[in-house]
Amino acid sequence: MPRYRLTLEYHGGPYVGWQRQDSGRSVQQAVEEALAAMLGNAETPQVFAAGRTDAGVHARGQVAHVDLPKDFTPARLLTGMNFHLRLEPVSVLHIEYAASDFNARLHAKQRHYLYRILTRHPPPTIEAGLVWHVPVKLDAEAMHAAAQRLVGHHDFTSFRASECQAKSPLKTLEELRVERMGPEIHIHGRSRSFLHHQMRNMAGTLKLVGEGKWHADDVSAALAARDRRAAGPTAPPDGLYFMAVDY
Repeated sequence: MPRYRLTLEYHGGPYVGWQRQDSGRSVQQAVEEALAAMLGNAETPQVFAAGRTDAGVHARGQVAHVDLPKDFTPARLLTGMNFHLRLEPVSVLHIEYAASDFNARLHAKQRHYLYRILTRHPPPTIEAGLVWHVPVKLDAEAMHAAAQRLVGHHDFTSFRASECQAKSPLKTLEELRVERMGPEIHIHGRSRSFLHHQMRNMAGTLKLVGEGKWHADDVSAALAARDRRAAGPTAPPDGLYFMAVDY
């Protein structure tokens, strides 16, 4: 039974997240249904992803693996899956054979996320649902300086969702970089793994710094408090992208 490694991109807006749920349609469900259609609907294979993105969160480089009872060439599988996904905002970018023990989630060494904030006054039209619209100018340099207070190995309880199922709030944040890209602020995060809503909670906190309401010392104090109420608000899912995985 061959194992395949898939690289996918998707618009998370219509979905309840990557993982199958009773509350609505998921990206996982769409991808597995496309594979089932290629197999003649005899069975639905289970696809395992590197990152279980939340409702409304997008991906440009999600990685997943799947075992199939039939040996398709990667090129044929890519064409067939995209045909069956043509009505979904999901695209399979690349497929290759993987080692039989490859695990997209467990073998990930680094995960890369991007958070986009649009800072112009007029609301987005083409980019609606793809950015967080903040209609005031933000100080990207101040945000970047404050972000460095979060880099390293810390207890990130203050930036963790209450429903987070991780065993420990201790994480090592390898990079948190803020830059201005025209009318947008981009926040780049890199870590082996993230807590539930960690990127969105950090983005919401750094936005306060960009507005001049908080300073870097306030971010340090929020981190040290180990209390979700001490940090900033949770940024909306619209601006968050799962960008890539290192193995």
